[in-house]
Amino acid sequence: MMNATANRQIKLVARPIGMPKRSDFETVDADLGDIGPGDVLVAIQYLSLDPAMRGWMNDGKSYLPPVKLGDVMRAGGVGRVVASKDENFAIGDNVVGMLNVQQFAKLSGKDLTKVDARLAPLPRYLGALGMTGMTAYFGLLDIGKPQPGETVVVSGAAGAVGTTVARVSSASRAVPRNANTSSTNSASMPRSITRAKT
Repeated sequence: MMNATANRQIKLVARPIGMPKRSDFETVDADLGDIGPGDVLVAIQYLSLDPAMRGWMNDGKSYLPPVKLGDVMRAGGVGRVVASKDENFAIGDNVVGMLNVQQFAKLSGKDLTKVDARLAPLPRYLGALGMTGMTAYFGLLDIGKPQPGETVVVSGAAGAVGTTVARVSSASRAVPRNANTSSTNSASMPRSITRAKT
């Protein structure tokens, strides 16, 4: 049974110049209110604090719109469903999504993905089994398509995604994607190198 009525949130209230300061944010206790049809209420357990968050604070064009002043700071998170009006989610389900920096997230079930804590610790769904891992895996193997003998160099995403790309590249040497390959000779697979962005 859900007993909480308030939701502690951290809102962006000023555009940081340089390093973000405490005064760029405001902590508020917002009314939880009711959830509507198709909505899910999630008690947040873990948040992912990513370098991308600093860019989201800027008022500039990017791959996502900036966080508006007065809005809850954007962040990926994982949590547990505590109330649901979406038949696809039950109380107790573990979910991942853009939950933002707050105690509870109320959003459409369409914006959530169920995850299984029996398969991996929940924080892993914010890293290697989340957006970071998916970006690295599909970006390297389905978009980059490295060929035998090539060297994988990571420069522009040399943080979490780049590190994961290097690991995926190394792992792909041990498990060739070509089913007709009978040898796992590392000389025939891509090599991985990471390099910090300069």
